[in-house]
Amino acid sequence: MNVKPSGSNETARPRVASWVERLALPILVCGSLALALSPIFVRLSEVGPIATAVNRMLLPLPFFFAWMLLRRGQAMALTTPQGRQDLLYVVLAGAFFAGDLCVWHWSINLTSVANSTVLANLAPVFVVAAAWLLFREKVSRLFLMGLVLSLFGVAVLMSESFSVSIKTLTGDALGLSTAWFYAGYILTVARVRKRVPTASVMAWGGLAAVVLLYALAWSWEGNVWPDTTRGWLVAIGLAGVTQLMGQTLIVIALAHVPAGLGAMVLLMQPALAALIAWLLFNAPLSAWQWLGGLAVLAGLEVARRGTPKTPAPEAS
Repeated sequence: MNVKPSGSNETARPRVASWVERLALPILVCGSLALALSPIFVRLSEVGPIATAVNRMLLPLPFFFAWMLLRRGQAMALTTPQGRQDLLYVVLAGAFFAGDLCVWHWSINLTSVANSTVLANLAPVFVVAAAWLLFREKVSRLFLMGLVLSLFGVAVLMSESFSVSIKTLTGDALGLSTAWFYAGYILTVARVRKRVPTASVMAWGGLAAVVLLYALAWSWEGNVWPDTTRGWLVAIGLAGVTQLMGQTLIVIALAHVPAGLGAMVLLMQPALAALIAWLLFNAPLSAWQWLGGLAVLAGLEVARRGTPKTPAPEAS
């Protein structure tokens, strides 16, 4: 008879999953905080918008594959009951994320950061609508009230810097497209993360995104790599802060948080960006910005109360 040691992975993983489940929302907030810094890195990048996305996705990829290889049974495939189907989901998630980065980086360069941020943060609307239409997921009135309140908060928060003009229409349209792509990414990852570990999602999904983004960057922009030390530092900062830290934390949390609520937490990014500017650059916050930020937080709390608990996942 085989006896499992008390410190085996089988007993350790449920404990880790339980710990992550309790801290899922704070983990999402920390991931959103890291992502709130991405427009700064994109504006500082010395290569094109799509090439910047290539740098972000490719530089952390060796770490994600090394992490995946360290997991027993995750060396070359997704060892789940739906292995091939899950791999397809992960690749699809990478494709959605590639589209998200491609159009968002272009948007940042063709319109104001405020416009791009507001329009990209409409992703929760697409997530909730798609979850209801495609997967018949029920949405409570309390959750919808929280969503409306948070969107109102974002609108108030960015009202002083948001503007509409003919010159920015293309960038604004790309910003709205970003919301659609990111909604697809959130929905896909939230479903596959019930069975597939974070390392596999980040590694295989990241590889799929790199292939697509590199092909687009090589065709449209030519030069993909920075030419100066400063350019490489910006690329490393973007990859480390937003992808290695921010996106990984979000993928970890999405196994324990419904897709709609997970997307809603990302609405904190404009508030967090304003707070960072206030702390680092002494940029004053107006009464409207404080009001908008508080409305976002209040909406998230209302939505959380109207969200059913997610069943414990198999993967960690």
